[in-house]
Amino acid sequence: MGQLLHQFSVDLTWTGARDAGTATYTSYGRDHTLTSGARPALLGTSDPGFRGDPARWSPEDLLVGALSQCHMLWFLHLAATAGVVVVGYTDSASGTMRIEAAGHGQFTEVVLRPRVTVRNATLDDGTVVDDELLAGIHHSAQEHCFIARSVNFPVRHEAGPLVHEPSSV
Repeated sequence: MGQLLHQFSVDLTWTGARDAGTATYTSYGRDHTLTSGARPALLGTSDPGFRGDPARWSPEDLLVGALSQCHMLWFLHLAATAGVVVVGYTDSASGTMRIEAAGHGQFTEVVLRPRVTVRNATLDDGTVVDDELLAGIHHSAQEHCFIARSVNFPVRHEAGPLVHEPSSV
C-alpha cells in the first residue's frame, strides 16, 4: 500500500507587542492567536512560568492535549471496530518537562489517564468486555496514534477501571 500525505496549516499572529515590542524581555507579551480556516481562534501564550497568561493555552498544554485527543480518537475507532460500545470517555493527561540550567528543556513523558464507560457487557461473540479487553484496545490506540508516534519521549497510559453503563450489567 502506498503512502498518503496529509498537510496541516495553522496561522499564528502575535498580539503581545504592546508599546515597546521586544525592547526588553519584560516589555512584550507572549499572547498570540492561532487560526485555521473557519475554526474558532485559539488564544495562546507561553506557560505562566515563562511570563504567559494562565487563562490562555500554552504550546505545552496543546502538546499534552494533542496526545490525549489522538489516543482517544484512535481508541474510539478501534473500540467501534471491535464491537465495544463506548458511551463515555474522559482523560486527565499530564506531561512532565525538564528545564536545564541553560534554559533548554524537553518533555520527559506524558501520562494519559483515560476512564472509559461502555454500554455492552459482552461482545456479540460472547467475549466479556473487561479491563483486559480495553487494555488491548488502549495498546493498539497507542501504536496507531500519529502524535505519540512522532514524539521522542514516552507516552504512557494508566487506564482507570472500566465502568459499565448502569443498564448494561
